[in-house]
Amino acid sequence: MRTKYKKWIKMRIYVTGTCFLLVFGVVFLRAYQLQILEGDRLSSLAREGYTGKRTLTTQRGAIFDRNGNVLALSIEVGSIYGYPKRIKDTPRAATLLASALDMDRMDVLKKLRSPRSFAWIKRKATPEEIKRVRELDLTGIGFTKENRRYYPCIETGAHVIGFASQDNNGLEGIELQYNGYLEAQKIRFKRIHDALGRPLVFDGSGRDRQGPFDLILTLDKEISYRAQKVLRKAVERSGARSGVCIVMRPQTGEILAMVVVPEFNPNIFWQFRPSEWRNRAVTDCFEPGSTFKAFLLAAAMEGDVITPETVLNCEDGRYTIGNRIISDRRRYGMLRVSEIIKFSSNIGAIKIGQRLGARRFHYYMKRFGFGERTGIDFPGETTGILRPIEATSVLGQNTLYFGQGISVSPLQLAVAFGAIANGGHLMRPYLVKSIVDQGNKTIREFYPVVRRQVISHETARRVRGILEDVVGRDGTAPKAAIEGYHVAGKTGTAQKVDPIKKTYSNEKFVSFFAGLAPSDSPAIVILVALDEPKGRPSGGIVAAPVFREIGCWTLNHLNVTPSLQRDPSYPAVKGETVIRNPDVPGSIPDLRGLGVRDVLRRARGLGVEVVVKGSGLAAEQSPAPGTPLENQRLLTVTFRPPC
Repeated sequence: MRTKYKKWIKMRIYVTGTCFLLVFGVVFLRAYQLQILEGDRLSSLAREGYTGKRTLTTQRGAIFDRNGNVLALSIEVGSIYGYPKRIKDTPRAATLLASALDMDRMDVLKKLRSPRSFAWIKRKATPEEIKRVRELDLTGIGFTKENRRYYPCIETGAHVIGFASQDNNGLEGIELQYNGYLEAQKIRFKRIHDALGRPLVFDGSGRDRQGPFDLILTLDKEISYRAQKVLRKAVERSGARSGVCIVMRPQTGEILAMVVVPEFNPNIFWQFRPSEWRNRAVTDCFEPGSTFKAFLLAAAMEGDVITPETVLNCEDGRYTIGNRIISDRRRYGMLRVSEIIKFSSNIGAIKIGQRLGARRFHYYMKRFGFGERTGIDFPGETTGILRPIEATSVLGQNTLYFGQGISVSPLQLAVAFGAIANGGHLMRPYLVKSIVDQGNKTIREFYPVVRRQVISHETARRVRGILEDVVGRDGTAPKAAIEGYHVAGKTGTAQKVDPIKKTYSNEKFVSFFAGLAPSDSPAIVILVALDEPKGRPSGGIVAAPVFREIGCWTLNHLNVTPSLQRDPSYPAVKGETVIRNPDVPGSIPDLRGLGVRDVLRRARGLGVEVVVKGSGLAAEQSPAPGTPLENQRLLTVTFRPPC
């Protein structure tokens, strides 16, 4: 009995010991698994329980004009989202949301029935829309803050600035070209929080890159607005399909305004056709027509094959080349070169070109930048078309002299005229002056770049002198004259090719005027182009007045001093008659029509003090002209802009 009891005790000890060994073995193996095999993973899970990551996105960089006016900025707005699986009555919620947000009910319903756990209902909604949806108090609908791109000038400068997407990525224009500088920066934070998720400590930050940066453009908002307003009226008045206007500083290549009509609103760009987003000044090309005669003149004078007084036979208005007859608007006989340009004779242009030679002319066209990009900092620039001289027929070589058989962009044409204006330098046009950081520190600055010397300074001066006659009373563009300033320019009326008949159309034209002012010391170059104007499509009739109005306002805005002497060939503006009384010795002279400098100089010579009121040209004076100088020691002169 005792022996059996001892064996039973012994067995119980063995069983108990074995059980303990098994338990300790399991504990050991589990500890090994947790501490050794999965230690790193479990430590990471533990850290995630009390730490987290948060990513903040900064606002996209702003865009300013040359004077600090805001053209594009980011503002904080609300967005509405939903958790489809949390919404109980989906059809009802879709009906209420569609009504509050003025959206299609089926579109909202489709979003709420998404298989995903998250769906955007409307991004970047207005404050009124946010308020209406909040009042619905729908389960599963939430709100968050996002940055929205806003363009305060609306259409002004829109084709240059472009626009950004809902995700704040540049899609068009400067927004696209400089997206790498403008795009928002992501900043990542690590944080430690308590069991309720409340943040306790923020641990450092990580940045994807430097930025965002702000852009300062060469554009002048005021000039752009004025040019846009005038061009819009011209397009409406002429019935044209579209219009382009470029205002440029010829000495630097800075673009002060680049306007396209029809316009679009970048704040709601999706409501416009993609064709209306296109910056036609850079992306489109046309035959330049008679504006090309300015470059033919420059090339021929630089090549020393003609002078302004060279007389050429314009064949009484009809000239045969091969099986084609070239004709002029009027029947001209013998004309001087200056008159050929003044009256815009096609036959005269051919005679000039034949003296120069097609190959040499082609060389100068390349030098003026035709057939290649200008290098502007803008996407989608066209090269235009300038065929090799070997691939051009004899007829094509001759029609090239008056601007047929070649296509150029409005920007190429403006830059080429800039070379005539600035003494022969072909400049690289540009739209961005500088890039600055959020502390207003300049990180990159852009400077004028001379691509090459095209013609000599003397040739450019002589060409400008001849182009002044174009704006005279009997030239092709008297409507381009600006009272008080000497103006030089050239008209162009280019036939468009009929895409069906493959011949030049007698009904569709592009009307041009390219000009510079003041011609004795050019401060601006303006290019105006109207596509398919109705009625009389002559560039001197439909485009020249646009140049005059924009040029007059711009010169005064830039405080450009009027020309010292008024050219008698310049007509008065808007029917105004300028009457100058002859000066009588010993009396107050007639100072009307003179600039401030001239008035002060003449007054000093008479020993009279002058009170200056306003700016521009002298319009009124007191005492009146002819008043005896005796005891007159104070003269009040009121100045007004010349137009």
